[in-house]
Amino acid sequence: MCSFSKLTLRTAVVVCILLAGLTGCKARGNESPSAPSQPPFMSAAASTPPQTADDAPPPEKTGGFDGKRAFAHVSKQVSFGPHPSSSPAIAKVQDYLLAELKSYGCFVEADSFGADTPIGRLNMKNILVKIPGEKPGVILLGTHYDTLLMDNFVGADDAGSSTAVMLELARLLCPQKGKYAIWIAFFDGEEAMKHWSETDSRYGSRQMAARFSSDGDIKKIKAFLLADIVGGRKAQFLRESDSTPALVDLVWSTAAKLGYSAIFLNGSTAAQDDHDSFLKRRVPSVDVIGDFVNNGYWHTPQDSLDKISAKTLAIVGHVFLESVKQLQAM
Repeated sequence: MCSFSKLTLRTAVVVCILLAGLTGCKARGNESPSAPSQPPFMSAAASTPPQTADDAPPPEKTGGFDGKRAFAHVSKQVSFGPHPSSSPAIAKVQDYLLAELKSYGCFVEADSFGADTPIGRLNMKNILVKIPGEKPGVILLGTHYDTLLMDNFVGADDAGSSTAVMLELARLLCPQKGKYAIWIAFFDGEEAMKHWSETDSRYGSRQMAARFSSDGDIKKIKAFLLADIVGGRKAQFLRESDSTPALVDLVWSTAAKLGYSAIFLNGSTAAQDDHDSFLKRRVPSVDVIGDFVNNGYWHTPQDSLDKISAKTLAIVGHVFLESVKQLQAM
């Protein structure tokens, strides 16, 4: 994605010019991922690594959301190594996601599809959790789980963190039945294969939005809440300017009520991300995305597990849980 904080426009422009000269925004050039040996698959979350002073608050203070458990999910994804679309490693991640979701009692659909990309036709897979509701209408949550096509890029924050948040949300929400159905989407192929563009990016969300449009489900979606790059130790979240204003207000006011105004700031930013695929089809959407332009490790091999905070994961998860409650009450 190519995003510019209005508060740091000069820095962002310089960064994106440099990135464009090398690879294009949200893309990596002709490099292909290395093929690291893959660890054996385990369906249970990895043992929780130790945390330091930014340890997560207890789940009873975050609506039941367990930040340490979410951190373990990030750790597990990182253990598979780089996992760009159609790689052997992403198949391991897919197996892990499916096993975890089914262990929570979730009803899960997998949509395998072929995507034409600048490096050839690739096999991709979207994963969709469907939690039934009592009345017509769907609240859609989402993340991407693929990593950038770059050597040594494990994507702890982009997008291990948001995928971990959605797994923990699924664990909490799948046993429940609310007013509206809740669907949780795990998109493949968000990252560009060469250079970020309308056709080389967001393969999974474009596929899912088109599928929902063709079968009529797109009209059922009342709101789409996307998470991306949400686990950084020093994360800050700005209001995404292309998102639906009412949904942005709902999420940010929820964060303020929960006491998280120190990281959910009122500045604005613009980001190209998976929510675009739904905004184009008139689905109210909001992108909750960290200020990656200034985090110092975006789209570099330094996006590693040491950048992730269980506390930040817990805060974001708490905000999503309470935002869903607000939407269920409408």
